[in-house]
Amino acid sequence: MEKLSIIIADDHTLFINGLCMLLQGETDIEVLNVAANGKEILHLLHSYSPDLVLLDINMPGINGFEVLKRITDYYPKIKVIMLSTYNEEHLIEKAKAEGANGYLFKNAEKAELLQVMRSVAQGQLCFPCKQPVVNSQLNEPDPFLKQFQLTKREIELLQFIKQNYTNQQMADHLHLSIYTVETHRKNIMQKLNLKNPVELTRFIMQYNL
Repeated sequence: MEKLSIIIADDHTLFINGLCMLLQGETDIEVLNVAANGKEILHLLHSYSPDLVLLDINMPGINGFEVLKRITDYYPKIKVIMLSTYNEEHLIEKAKAEGANGYLFKNAEKAELLQVMRSVAQGQLCFPCKQPVVNSQLNEPDPFLKQFQLTKREIELLQFIKQNYTNQQMADHLHLSIYTVETHRKNIMQKLNLKNPVELTRFIMQYNL
């Protein structure tokens, strides 16, 4: 059986080492080489012809999307799965638009990683589905909150703020960038006409949100 040959590009050595260890026991997968940045992966592609590249979005110098564009332009037969910490729709859509074959979160389980890699190798596209909101409070906003025109995401963040989550904890839990969380918090404060975090906490407690 022909092996699926891959190159991994990521600027975090521990992540690359962990990924290599996960794939070590898979008899149908061969890691040809690894790269720590965009320049390295493009250099490697002069010497190697992998079936698949696992490509981190956030890398120093030449970022993942720039590398993706060059791969699709110059090596169209190579399939690419973008790797990211962030579950943000605009990044997923950008990856699709620029020719990626898949998009994986870095906290994916081994089984999901292998399934996506093998599916992409067989010509399928593998991108995350939009996750439905299961909390009924988010599907049907509290009548009191409707007047402030908060989005579902903003209402969701209010629940985490109520539980004293930090911005970083919310970002990690929701697979968002901390910048996105901070922006949502600013929007919440503006819509509720509040001046500082203390007023926000008081508002949440006062109206039992």
